[in-house]
Amino acid sequence: MPWIESPFFDSELAEADLAASDKQFVQTFADQGYVAFDTGIDTKVFDRIITALAPKYEEGLIKGEAIAQHRLQDAWKYNDDVKAIAADPFILGRLELLYRRRPIPFQTLNFDVGTQQRTHSDMMHFSSIPERFMCGVWVALEDVTLDNGPLHYYPGSHKLPFYNMTDVGIKATRSLEASNRYMDYADHYEEFIAKVAVNKGLKKELALIKKGQALIWAANLLHGGEPITRPGSTRHSQVNHYYFEDCVYYSPIFTDFALQDVFLRKIVDIGTGKEVPNRYLGETVSVKRTGSSRSNAYSRIF
Repeated sequence: MPWIESPFFDSELAEADLAASDKQFVQTFADQGYVAFDTGIDTKVFDRIITALAPKYEEGLIKGEAIAQHRLQDAWKYNDDVKAIAADPFILGRLELLYRRRPIPFQTLNFDVGTQQRTHSDMMHFSSIPERFMCGVWVALEDVTLDNGPLHYYPGSHKLPFYNMTDVGIKATRSLEASNRYMDYADHYEEFIAKVAVNKGLKKELALIKKGQALIWAANLLHGGEPITRPGSTRHSQVNHYYFEDCVYYSPIFTDFALQDVFLRKIVDIGTGKEVPNRYLGETVSVKRTGSSRSNAYSRIF
């Protein structure tokens, strides 16, 4: 497991040959499940992204899915600046410090307004074996304020158990029916997570960060988007999702372990452009393509 989540973390951190500032960086992430930092990226890069992607937000639904116009998935495929942020050496170095494995950027999401998304854990969509070798990096392309829909998160919630579809009371499946009913499943799951946050007495905080800053969050950190209270306001941002090397990559929302039905993911390293194999304890996992319309969908019977 990631050393930040290990029962041996305290002793390992004490023995680690790290600068005091790096130790504090790691400790904060281990305790809170998130950490903010300055990327050092020239803000002109952010301005170019905002200008270049503006027409894309007007093109309507993305890839035929019921996703609003204000979200662009995998813009790194056609925009070099988006790709450069996802594979930025400083960001990758911060992630390797936190996880002690090579990070693999595999997805980007760009937004021109706040998502207003309900609280959730990314692990429902992106999980791994060993568990929790996944994280997100949220980069502010402009200043985030109270009224333009800031990100919210629950400090320490990454230490909660991971609740999968079985815990929520839904039999997951990779069938076409499940894909079409994704939003129904998501609503059920998000209702469950909202009750968890209330019953655990978790305290919500807001990420009011500045242009050029970023927030790393752990795979199981509960987070979402606040309402936009100033109509017409923008909140340009880029989310990068990362796995780490030598893992099995899968999606719990479509996985039924009890039925020996695992929705493995085909991921491509944004930095190298090469496909990354699923690996289980040092061995490559053989996978076969499914009939799913989702291009990254693979299945294997264990």
